[in-house]
Parts: sequence; structure tokens; C-alpha cells
Amino acid sequence: MRIYLVGYMGCGKSTIGRKVAEILGISFVDLDKYIEERYFKTVPAIFADEGEERFREKERISLREVSQFENIVVGTGGGAPCFFDNMEVMNNNGVTVYIAPDTDVLAARLLKSKTERPLIAGKSPDELISFINNALLKRAPFYEKSKIIIRGENNLDPQLVIDRINQFDQN
Repeated sequence: MRIYLVGYMGCGKSTIGRKVAEILGISFVDLDKYIEERYFKTVPAIFADEGEERFREKERISLREVSQFENIVVGTGGGAPCFFDNMEVMNNNGVTVYIAPDTDVLAARLLKSKTERPLIAGKSPDELISFINNALLKRAPFYEKSKIIIRGENNLDPQLVIDRINQFDQN
């Protein structure tokens, strides 16, 4: 079993992914952390030193590597589904779940953590909502290729994710 969680930063991929993995008794991999461990460099450092294009290549390689693992939940980076054929790789190797809370929920979560996220540092709440909406316009076509889409859940219950995966598997 391979479960890939996709969605915009702050949607809860890592938080819910850990909980789903724990309930199922399988492993959780945060793709960004995997990249950092594999390349001995933080994601922001890879971006700064090598640029986004090189980061996306490393991300692609890493995604293919974790797609060989069995019994795993993978929390992808927010941009991972939007490059190369990454969504197809995920869809061909497991169940993809797009976690799509409301924009105001994303903004509230990101405002609390903006010191950790240079992309949004210094943005006001209104600027952040506009930034998220613009990014989602570009990314949604990729996210929407997911086999399962969970919209509008503010405090997503891991059991709901598992139930939706089980329903999908039965169809």
C-alpha cells in the first residue's frame, strides 16, 4: 500500500500523514525531509544554492525512490505534483489524496508558521490569501488529478482519510 498526500503548503499533509500511517501501522515519509537527508542539505539551501530547477530534479528522483517503498504514506511538498510526470508516478504507484482546506484556513495556518516559510514571509493576511489563491489557480489542475479529493475539512480526521481510501479501494 502506498498513499500519497498532496495539497498546498499548510494543508496538513505531514500532520495527517503521520496519524494515518500510525493508525495503519505503516511508515510515513515527508518527501522534503527525505530530500534533505538524501542530499545532506535543507530544502531552502538547495533552492538558494542550486535553484528551483535543480531542486525539482532532486524531488523527482526522490519521489521515484520512495515510490518503490511498500506500506508507506508519503507527504509530498506542495509543488511536487506540479512538475514532470510526478502526479502520474504517484497515481500509477498508489492512492493519491488531495487535501484541500478552505483558503482562509490555509492562510491562518501559514500566518502562524511564516517564519519557517520564506515564500510567504512578511505578507499581510490579505496578501497571503491573494498569494494562495493565485498559486492554487496554477496548482489545482495537478492536485485535481488525485484519486481522492477531500475539500473544506478544517481539522481533518485521519480516520476520514482512511475511510475514503477504503471506499476508493472497494470501487
